[in-house]
Amino acid sequence: MRRTIFTKEHDLFRDTARSYYLRECAPHTEEWERDGQVGRAAWTAAGKAGLIGWQFPEEYGGQGIWDFRYNAIMAEEMAATGSVGIGLGLQNDVIPPYLMHLTSPEQKARWLPGVIAGETICALALSEPAAGSDLKGIRTTARRDGDEWVIDGSKTFITNGVLADLVVVACKTDPDAGHKGISLIVVERGAEGFERGRKLDKVGMKAQDTAELFFREVRVPAENLIGQEGRGFYHMMGNLPTERLAIAVAALASAERAFGCAVEYAKDRTAFGRPIGQFQANRFALADIRARLGVARVYLDGCIMALVEGELTAEEAAAAKYWATETGWEVIDRCMQLFGGYGYVNEYEIARIWRDSRVQRVFGGTSEIMLEIIGRSLGL
Repeated sequence: MRRTIFTKEHDLFRDTARSYYLRECAPHTEEWERDGQVGRAAWTAAGKAGLIGWQFPEEYGGQGIWDFRYNAIMAEEMAATGSVGIGLGLQNDVIPPYLMHLTSPEQKARWLPGVIAGETICALALSEPAAGSDLKGIRTTARRDGDEWVIDGSKTFITNGVLADLVVVACKTDPDAGHKGISLIVVERGAEGFERGRKLDKVGMKAQDTAELFFREVRVPAENLIGQEGRGFYHMMGNLPTERLAIAVAALASAERAFGCAVEYAKDRTAFGRPIGQFQANRFALADIRARLGVARVYLDGCIMALVEGELTAEEAAAAKYWATETGWEVIDRCMQLFGGYGYVNEYEIARIWRDSRVQRVFGGTSEIMLEIIGRSLGL
């Protein structure tokens, strides 16, 4: 079915994104998977191509365009080109609302130019060893000492944790106030007491650095607080629908890439004297996948436009994430099955897609949390 949500401007942006990924990222897949992180040159190349921070005002180097269709294009082209690792989704989908809507003019002038140029890599430090989906349970604290905040605690599962130059940290500035005592404070690279822990050895997404972070009496200027003190939980909740839709878009794009790989393999691989795609079982499996992906695409495009128009609800975003990640996992696993034993060999792209897709049902809120959100909207 022809997609109707994009304009000529979006098509030109897609061409730029695809060229960037093919030139700067896809050739480094094996290297980045081996190293467990992405080279910084790819980040600055994205900045030069205008592929970071287009949402921010022109005075800081952005384009002043708040349109999630551009975000969707970035995720789709990353998957379509077989690129891995680079956390542009976090930089473009998750971080901008924090740095645009919660910062002062002085903070914007200090941070945004580097972010947009790809020279300042960002991370969002929410999850902790004992607090994942339950953000109210975080234990990292920040106490005021004169003109400084003093931060103590630890974070885990932090995307871009190793490379990050600027980390938005969720802290309890009032430990006795529950979720109403959470605030957001920016910690910058080089702050004394700020340490990177292990780069986590994950099942998949090996090229994307994911790390533990430790804060031991880390002192940062009082003006590094963003948003309102004690309103951090509400700031985070307000940004979650966009993050979850971004995960859904990436999940569906990965499934579409897997489907493309499977179709080509079904045409080229022969058994019993003919291509395996000519066997009814395989042809029906691929036909079923085609139908599932097409239906999912229509719903996700509807959600994208709802977000663009300011109408996307938390329940709709949760449904998008749930359906796209669960369906995506089923599709990718079925595509992998078509490869037989070769699908389990790491040199085949389908093996990497399969490994990488599993976590999409976990981060940004597990599938079970998504069902809980949807269920509550039913008045149950």
